[in-house]
Amino acid sequence: MTLKKTLLASVIGAAMTTALLPAAASAETSLRMAYDADPVSLDIHEQLSGGILQLSHMTFDPLVRWNKDLTFEPRLATAWEQVDDTTMRMTLRDDVTFHSGNSFTAEDVVWTVERLKRSPDFKAIFEPIASVTAIDDTTVEFKTSKPYPLLLNLATYVFPMDSAFYSGTDEDGDPKDEIVKNGNSYASTHLSGTGPYVVTERQQGVRIGFERFDDYWDEDSPGNVDNIVMTPISENATRVAALLSGDVDFIAPVPPNDLDRVREDENVQLVTMSGTRIILFHMNQERVEAFQDPRVRQAFAYAINQEGIADRLMKGFATPAAQFSPAGYAGHVDSLEPRYDLEKAKQLMADAGYEDGFEITMMAPNNRYVNDAKIAQAVAAMLARINVTVDLKTLPKAQYWGEYDDRVADMMMIGWHADTEDSANFHEYLTACPDADTGAGQYNAGNYCNPELDKLVAEANLEVDLAKRAEMLQQVEQALYDDAAFVPLHWQDLAWASASNVDIEPVLNVMNFPYLGDLVINEE
Repeated sequence: MTLKKTLLASVIGAAMTTALLPAAASAETSLRMAYDADPVSLDIHEQLSGGILQLSHMTFDPLVRWNKDLTFEPRLATAWEQVDDTTMRMTLRDDVTFHSGNSFTAEDVVWTVERLKRSPDFKAIFEPIASVTAIDDTTVEFKTSKPYPLLLNLATYVFPMDSAFYSGTDEDGDPKDEIVKNGNSYASTHLSGTGPYVVTERQQGVRIGFERFDDYWDEDSPGNVDNIVMTPISENATRVAALLSGDVDFIAPVPPNDLDRVREDENVQLVTMSGTRIILFHMNQERVEAFQDPRVRQAFAYAINQEGIADRLMKGFATPAAQFSPAGYAGHVDSLEPRYDLEKAKQLMADAGYEDGFEITMMAPNNRYVNDAKIAQAVAAMLARINVTVDLKTLPKAQYWGEYDDRVADMMMIGWHADTEDSANFHEYLTACPDADTGAGQYNAGNYCNPELDKLVAEANLEVDLAKRAEMLQQVEQALYDDAAFVPLHWQDLAWASASNVDIEPVLNVMNFPYLGDLVINEE
């Protein structure tokens, strides 16, 4: 390995005069891409979010990953065996090198899982794992405290980290492996993974540079992209214009208002998929006493016109939602439909003693979800019809998540893709009784709490009969609907676009984690 490659494990801060890579730079092997926002950190355990998971697939490799049909593809794990109801043994690749030059072994898997179990964002997911043990350098054994049907699902979120690289202390004497939410740490600014790309430069909010890792293990990957520059462009119109003018080669997301414009341009291609990310609002019961009354929460649900938002703001590029689980998920209840009824909403407010309404604060991001700020404005206007005065504030993603973690507003927007591709994940993070020790309810900004539902979800997570498990999760969805635990809006569809010679379709998926290591750019 060259000295250059070894040094690339650390992020090089560089002042840049432009947000875009000049068009002259190696067009045949370079990708200029623009997302609506850049990852908030290089620490892949700091935040459980789409941006971080996209980064993870570029710079690390998971033990297994999802195929397009939601089956499992071996990656750093080559095989697995269910030894008994609570034990799974995995065989690991023996030819993998980290960006730092260190060799990958089973001890790195053990170290990574132990770190995941203390991450505020990930520990609830990994709570079922009782232990993980390195049997030898290429064999690792997972044990769960009870039978658990989703262990392989969890393995898709184990991106083994370079335990030697992240061990010890930094120049300030702080542990290199510490996890600092929305703060500065060694892991948030330094990266050594096993993935196809090394981070070469990073200027938050301006650009991130990547270079193909010379010692990448996957020699069968069809990917031929040597360099990537990712530029955050939050403004939809600017992002689309950058693609259509040829300043960038790949953008995501494509806003609904520009779908036709992109589709009609002969020099670019558009790829769309039905999405599974739910967009919703929480109602904070600790901040607003009225939200403790289910009639008020139901009134808010009846006052908001999900179909109108999907039709007018999303231009039909969204599916109105009345529950967490999209069709195809185990917990989906076919009979649950959006319940917009303004007169019903007014009656419920009157029945609860709030006919004259009240005032609330609302907060939403303005560059994280498709039309997020416009959706928040529309919801505020709809609530005004039941005499609820809304003080709305929208923030860029980088500032929003810190405010969200602190629950600073009475209603807060969030989008959620089930990390395990399973209904239970929604409840564990978004409506479970908040518990800092276990990580349950980590993103429950409504502080909703129903111990009976938490118990039912826990029981479902032990049920290996998938039909019975689905029935239990459907009971949970029905109860949350009846209780108006949150205000669902829609499942956000997905859209990407690229220059015609950039073959993006094979690397895209409904999880919205493009496998850019396999991306092929064809000669024009």
